[in-house]
Amino acid sequence: MRNSVTLADAKSLPIWRQPIALLFVMTAAMPLSFSVWSALLNNFTIEVIGFDGADIGWLHGIREIPGFLAVGVIAIIVFMHEQTLALLSLFLLGVATAVTAWFPSMAGILTITMLSSIGFHYYETVNQSLQLQWLTKEEAPRKLGLLIGAGSGATLIAYLFIVLGWKTLNLSYNFVYILAGAATVILTLYCVFAFPRFTTPHPQIKKMILRKRYWLYYALQFMAGARRQIFMVFAGFMMVEHFGLAVDQITGLYLINLMINMFAAPLFGRAVGFFGERKALLFEYAGLMGVFLAYGGIYYFGWGVLLAAVLYVLDHLFFSLALAMKTYFQKIADPQDIAPTAAVAFTINHISAVFLPILLGYIWLQSPACVFFAAAGFSALSFILALLIPRHPEKGRETIFSGVRGHTETAT
Repeated sequence: MRNSVTLADAKSLPIWRQPIALLFVMTAAMPLSFSVWSALLNNFTIEVIGFDGADIGWLHGIREIPGFLAVGVIAIIVFMHEQTLALLSLFLLGVATAVTAWFPSMAGILTITMLSSIGFHYYETVNQSLQLQWLTKEEAPRKLGLLIGAGSGATLIAYLFIVLGWKTLNLSYNFVYILAGAATVILTLYCVFAFPRFTTPHPQIKKMILRKRYWLYYALQFMAGARRQIFMVFAGFMMVEHFGLAVDQITGLYLINLMINMFAAPLFGRAVGFFGERKALLFEYAGLMGVFLAYGGIYYFGWGVLLAAVLYVLDHLFFSLALAMKTYFQKIADPQDIAPTAAVAFTINHISAVFLPILLGYIWLQSPACVFFAAAGFSALSFILALLIPRHPEKGRETIFSGVRGHTETAT
């Protein structure tokens, strides 16, 4: 990034050097590390380190501390451009992923997980901000869907390698983690040298802001964090602990998710643009309620692995509609609020993530079904909140109770 280019001037650059191209490359680079780390994690911790439900809860609780502290991004972008921070965070994620298998102990995995988590969460915070700054409101739903599809496509390549090569090539955890992390590092270095630094016409406020009129967005973020944690921590763990899936089998399940997501995510993006954020989120939360209730039913009724696999795929599919939260915020926000609010929202999203996995990990030891029933409850509360989103949200019409009017709130 040797020179700065405005978004207006960037339109004259070759397509492979424009902001949308950078977003696509970063979107591909991140899951090569994070998705592979996630795919191997449950088997690695159970088979190599000997984790139980409480241990995995502690691991994910520690992993989410950087997400809770994502508000620190606001302080960093005072001194560092957001694009630079995004690439630096990606680099850290790649390096930490590469060395994951070098530390097969509780203390070691917690330390490396903390480092990779800093990279992941700071990247995600800044990336969300850059997406909403660089994409227009009209094109955002469609292109966000394409970006999700691109991330799924990149992960598809990694998962195919694991599924087809784990037994055939006698792959090891160490080799796969090094390969995944190195791929992220190489793509990150490409982004550093291939793209200029893009500047926007709306300088971002570089201090923490909390605005009353964003309260519904904050609430939706809090509930999303709680639901996501239960799914990320315990759904995959269940497939390994309860059903005994091997590395290539659990990765094969992730692979099915990706293949469906590659085609579904762009369609969901178009659907959000056509039906609106309110209907999209209501559909997502209703679907997740059913999925989590059925997860709990697996333990009560002894349902088999096939149904669990179907539910896992549906779970991922419904989560793809979460892009509607991004476009909802984009429509109601002041342009200069995007970066600081992305950081604040990420912290709100992770408030429950720090303690919930630890608490539910101990509940898991007594009743795994109760963990999933709790997730169904969070989904129900999210559904109620989504009913408050207007059909056509905009600044001044953030909820069904507000009317268009001027706002002169000060940042806090």
